[in-house]
Parts: sequence; C-alpha cells; structure tokens
Amino acid sequence: MPVVVVATLIAKPESVDTVRNACTKAIEAVHDEPGCDLYSLHEADGTFVFVEQWADAHALQTHSGAPAVAALFGTVGELLQSPPDIKVLQPVPAGDPAKGQLRA
Repeated sequence: MPVVVVATLIAKPESVDTVRNACTKAIEAVHDEPGCDLYSLHEADGTFVFVEQWADAHALQTHSGAPAVAALFGTVGELLQSPPDIKVLQPVPAGDPAKGQLRA
C-alpha cells in the first residue's frame, strides 16, 4: 500500500537560498531510491514542502536512513527556524478517486 508523506522545512530568512540548494541537490538521489513514486519540492516564502509517495512502508523506512536524507538534514539542520515537520498521512476517500488521491 502506498505511503504519503508531507515534510515541511522553514528556513531562517538568511538561509533560504542555501536550504533551497540542499533540497534540490537531494532530489536526484532520492528519485533513484527503490520505491520512490513521488518526491516533489514546493516553496513559499522560505517554507519548503516535500510531497512524497512511497511504494510501501518498507520503502519509506529505507529512505529515512538513506545517504541523501542524512546529507540533506546534516546541511540544513542549523539553517531552519524549527525542526522539520514530517507527517505520514492516511488517505481520506472523497469525491472523484481520479482527482482525490495520489496514484502510483
């Protein structure tokens, strides 16, 4: 069963460019990880939001210990206003399934 994650990182104002660069650098490596169905980055006013979909819980667990993740958080740790907010989400079926849920 696919697993959806939303991870939010809020950069300190003077660190926005550095955080953006670290996030974009991690993306290519994460896209090559087994079970990565979606790993997309979005930004608004120094807030970076990753929307992720993993093939299953095992793929997410493997990702959590992957070198790209360690490098990312090692780089941005002190550059964030607060710890990353990472949420593993459960789907709430509603409306048209083709438009109301992420798909693998």
